[in-house]
Amino acid sequence: MAVKRIVANIETTDPASVASFYSNLLGLETVMDHGWINTLQGAEQQSIQLSAASQGGSDTPVPALSIEVDDLEEVHARAVSLGIVIEYGPVNEPWGVRRFYVRDPAGTLINILTHAPQESAN
Repeated sequence: MAVKRIVANIETTDPASVASFYSNLLGLETVMDHGWINTLQGAEQQSIQLSAASQGGSDTPVPALSIEVDDLEEVHARAVSLGIVIEYGPVNEPWGVRRFYVRDPAGTLINILTHAPQESAN
């Protein structure tokens, strides 16, 4: 047996609005829309991960979603231009990520992050 995929499901009374939020902020594309459910995906294949946490790190609340991006500053600028409230950060964390928190229209707390480049050994 192999796990092929883990899907995050966000409960909302307005799936189109939440889908639009992720599409506008992160460039995700709709791959299924049945009205009661909208499924989005990015272009890249990612590994399967699931985290259990007692806090979000740095004494922040545990976010429901953590989304890694390749250009955090671009996504942050896009969030600001869309009028999305930044709840935390952007901040460089001691465990090697730069991140910020926002909420989607359903109130889901989202951790948007990028990994800091690894220092090469000289």
